[in-house]
Amino acid sequence: MAKRSEFVDFLLEQLAPLGEVSARSMFGGWGIYHDARMFALVADDALYFKVDDANRGDFEREGLQPFRYERTDREVAVMSYYQPPTAAIDDRDQLCAWARKGIEAAARAATKRRPKKK
Repeated sequence: MAKRSEFVDFLLEQLAPLGEVSARSMFGGWGIYHDARMFALVADDALYFKVDDANRGDFEREGLQPFRYERTDREVAVMSYYQPPTAAIDDRDQLCAWARKGIEAAARAATKRRPKKK
């Protein structure tokens, strides 16, 4: 298992008011979980919260950026995770408010039913 970064440990402390929040290493970064659902990710010491159609506007109105990465074919992929405002990282109340948006998006995604295979 990869050694956890100080940044991830700091985030877990900041997010403690939300209840049981954990981190798991993945693809060179970290997935952040609440109630066994991934609601955030950390890549290159940057935090991103899950977004969907219900909360994307909240992030875009603040001019926040989505998580992007370059695929092996040099195509840029954009994921449904956006950074919170920079000031929120050091403000526990603000960070938890933005995190709740990610937690809610993860819960909505979990309730969507996948079509049954025929």
